[in-house]
Amino acid sequence: MYAIIEDGSHQYKVAEGDTIEVQLHDVPEGTQTLEFDHVLLVGDGAAVTVGRPYVPGARVTASAGGVVKGDKIRIIKFRRRKGYKRRAGHRQQYLRLTVDKITA
Repeated sequence: MYAIIEDGSHQYKVAEGDTIEVQLHDVPEGTQTLEFDHVLLVGDGAAVTVGRPYVPGARVTASAGGVVKGDKIRIIKFRRRKGYKRRAGHRQQYLRLTVDKITA
């Protein structure tokens, strides 16, 4: 069984036991599970349920695995012959989730 969930402005295809990295959430202290109710599609073999826009009663439960950092992105601005060169970097933080259960 798999599902496509919406989190913020991103969509993720998940199955039970998968580990995904989503945008960092403000998770309350002591909370180890997150529940997604914005499920766009649920597939189980040949049976596929498509939501309009969401599948009614479908939920995906995931457990938080901690905060991880993504790859470093280098930003370079350069103007030739002007003596202008600027470098910066950015490293995005993600929340690692393990999908426990898909209910449809």
